Amino acid sequence: MLATEAFLCTPEMQALLGEQGWVQAVMDFEAALVRAQARQGLIPPAAAQAIASLCRAELYDVAALVAASGREGGLAPPLVRRLRENVALFDPQAAAWVHWGCSDQDAMDTALLLQIRRALGLIEEGVLGLVGRLLDLAEQHPATPLLARCELQPAGPSSLRQRLHQSCAPLLRSAQALRQQAGQALLLQLGGPGGGLGAMGESGAAVAAAMAAELRLGLPDGAWHTQRDRGLRLATELALLSTELAKLARGWMLLAQPELDELCLDPADAAPGSATPPPGLAACMQALGAARRAPQRLASLLSCGQDQSLEGGLGSWQGELVEWGGLLQGCHAGLRALNQAAAALHLQPRRMRENLLAQRGLVFAEALSLSLARSLGADPAQRLLQGWRRQVREQGADLQTLVLGWREQERLPGPVPGPDELRALFDPDAAARRADARVAPGLAGLRAAWAGLMDQPCAHYATH
Repeated sequence: MLATEAFLCTPEMQALLGEQGWVQAVMDFEAALVRAQARQGLIPPAAAQAIASLCRAELYDVAALVAASGREGGLAPPLVRRLRENVALFDPQAAAWVHWGCSDQDAMDTALLLQIRRALGLIEEGVLGLVGRLLDLAEQHPATPLLARCELQPAGPSSLRQRLHQSCAPLLRSAQALRQQAGQALLLQLGGPGGGLGAMGESGAAVAAAMAAELRLGLPDGAWHTQRDRGLRLATELALLSTELAKLARGWMLLAQPELDELCLDPADAAPGSATPPPGLAACMQALGAARRAPQRLASLLSCGQDQSLEGGLGSWQGELVEWGGLLQGCHAGLRALNQAAAALHLQPRRMRENLLAQRGLVFAEALSLSLARSLGADPAQRLLQGWRRQVREQGADLQTLVLGWREQERLPGPVPGPDELRALFDPDAAARRADARVAPGLAGLRAAWAGLMDQPCAHYATH
């Protein structure tokens, strides 16, 4: 791994997807293969025991195997050769049964899925941790008014709970979708050359079933050497999750700007004026940097997927291995970073209210327009509002003060709402309560769904 990539990685994912982890995943496939073949009487049980006992990555020079993979078209050829040589030292006859009846792609595809499954467990842990933090914040801040912004412009009064609901919902949907797609994509790959398991004869299906059970992978209805659609759907969900993380990080960074100051990413003891970004801001930067690579990773996987010709592609599935690793790394790095930022996050409800009130009532103009239109008609109400807006912007007036002044001076034509009703239109707390009420069912549903995922760990992610 390049030193510059460390910023976009996590130690857990590096350990999982590192050289040692990859070699062990292939070894897990080889051990499961011979044990399943022995049960079906295809190879001697003693040979299976001898081979499986040596399927441990720590027994090998992993760096040398990885270096040889560049010359031999992948990791499987040098690994299988070295495994066969080691077995021959103890049982020369057993060595002939190493990797028998399968293909290199069988080994590498299955190893990839074992790695993906373990990585998804880490990713789900990060997603649910982040969602839990956001839901807790929503519970702690009822009826907290803030200024909604669209296209970075003031859009109207809203509430903190509504904003948090918008952040939580897609993250939780990602966790649910990843479980669903994992159930469809995490399937054993075993087809042998050409995909028909011809060397194993009628025992091939039983061998596959036994391997799938041992490795805790799904059992497909045949080899999927050139059927990459299920994996691509899973990759798409990971890329979508990365985009949601980037959106959340960007939003926090915007709201943490000194001129807004609606949330704080600095620790309480941060030195003012420091040139070093505070940890929370650095974490958001990491999440953004990691997410920016996801579209390219997904595009590369799509390109590899469409190039799986006939019964086997040329270099395509090998290319997938690299892109999958980067996609998983980036996604977990973004999650780790945002969980760190969320843990240090300080919300500023007072500043949220101040920023809302600083709009001098203009963000309540739509509600005022609807109220006046019922009495005056739509066109007269709009003409009045246009004039008031000009006064607010050019003279620094306050819209509520203007409207109440006109009402008191009887300058409004026709029957109009009374003073109390007009004041209620400009009440930020009432607006926040209405926004909270709109998202209350959604937040309750998110909390229930989150608790369900927490209480029922995904069986697809369990390691063997």
